[in-house]
Amino acid sequence: MEKKPRSVKDKRYEEKHKAERKAKNATWGTSVPREKAEQINAFLEKYGYTKVQLIEAGYKALLDDAAEHDLSLGKIMDGYDDFFPSELEAMKKTE
Repeated sequence: MEKKPRSVKDKRYEEKHKAERKAKNATWGTSVPREKAEQINAFLEKYGYTKVQLIEAGYKALLDDAAEHDLSLGKIMDGYDDFFPSELEAMKKTE
């Protein structure tokens, strides 16, 4: 029996599990100017961070910034559950 090349096995595996991967993960097709991308990549490589860590840290920083301007969000992020009735009503309207 002839052994199939690894690339053929990999391709079959990828095809078989494509829907599962798409359901589990999101991919953003975005562009960054080349110079900025090279700076970011150099930083990540120098300090040993991944692009996923960059996205997660950026998201957290933006959440923190938004919480500074949105009392309800700030309370949620800080784990408070003592909302005023008017705050609860306002949150229901935005959902």
